[in-house]
Order: sequence, then structure tokens, then C-alpha cells
Amino acid sequence: MILAGKRILITQADTFMGPMLCEVFREQGATVIADDRALADPALPAELVASAGDIDVLVANLAIPAPATPAAQVGEEEWREAFAHMVDPLPRLCRAVLPQMLARRAGKILLMGSASALRGMRNASTYSAARGAQLAYIQALGVEVASQNVQVNAIAQNFVDNPTYFPESVQQNPRFQERLKREVPLGRLVSPREDASFAAYLCSDAANCFVGQIFPVCGGWAPR
Repeated sequence: MILAGKRILITQADTFMGPMLCEVFREQGATVIADDRALADPALPAELVASAGDIDVLVANLAIPAPATPAAQVGEEEWREAFAHMVDPLPRLCRAVLPQMLARRAGKILLMGSASALRGMRNASTYSAARGAQLAYIQALGVEVASQNVQVNAIAQNFVDNPTYFPESVQQNPRFQERLKREVPLGRLVSPREDASFAAYLCSDAANCFVGQIFPVCGGWAPR
């Protein structure tokens, strides 16, 4: 029960890692405020935080289906959509929740990000750029607020079993299975519970020493 007594806001709770995060965090004693909405509307993050009340931990779980467009063919709409859904909501959420955390000198923000920002991938320039912007923001914010006892970190994941990026149809594809053996030293997908359990640890008081850290969870696909 490492999250006992904590009020934790999880965004996009019905997609990406949201369902398993909610399940594991509740098992660990947290009161979970789960919001299912995409947050592209600039006003929504502040409204969400205001309605949630006191928040000990914000988990920014932001995702869209990854575009697979060659860079020379990426249009303005694809680029803007990726940033509108994954990048722009992050500082809005943080700006909304930080005043209460800084006032009580306690709080945590955890981004569920992507290791696509840590290793080049063909036909993923839009997605990788958006994920990279997320990680850069987390690193900068983490060092800014660390002295006020607010910890800001990120999980950079890939090859984690989740319905947004690795649905059953993808997992059963022989080409994907060969890719998994070839590219992932672990030789399998990281389970959603393994990922969510690590996230729970990072949201607990046992992880107060981490500052602006990016933790790859990807079976060794991106080791740094």
C-alpha cells in the first residue's frame, strides 16, 4: 500500500496505460481521480485540476495512435495534431497543479512518455518529436521545482503491452514477433502491470530523490 492516502489524478484514463495505472494505484491504496477526456482543448487541463481538488500526484498519461508517415510527406495537420494532444496539454496541466504542490511543498508529477524520443525510428518523425518535447519539458521542470520538494519525472516506454500501441492484432502479426525478437533484448513485451507497478513506485514517497529523470521501460530497446 505504498500510495495509501494519496489523491492521484490520471489523465486519458481509458487509453494507453490508463486502465492498468488506475487498477494498480487503487490496489496500492490511492484515491484515483480518473479522467477519460483528450485534453486538446486549452481550457480543459485547468478545469480538470480545479474540479479534482487537492492532488498529491499528477500522472500525465497522454497518447494518440502513432502516425507512420515518411518525414517528407508529413503535413501541417498531422504535426499540429500530435503536438496539440501530447505536448500542449502537459504544461497546461503542470501550470494548473503546481501552485498547490508548491504551496504545501509536496507533490509529484509523472509523465507516461515514450522511448521513441531516445532512439531514432523510421517514419516516426512527428511522433518522436512530440514525445521528445515532452521529455525535455519534464527534465527542465524537474530541476526547477526540486528544491521545493516537488518531484517531476517521466517513464519513457516502448514495447509495453497496451491497447493503444500494441493491440492484439499487432502482437499476433508474425512480422511484429520477429521484430520483437530482433530489437528487444528482453525478448517480449513488458507487461502493463510491470510498467504500472514501477509508475506506482515513482509516485510514492520512496522515490523522493528523483529529479527530472527519464526512466526507459522498454525491455532494453533504448538503454539510456
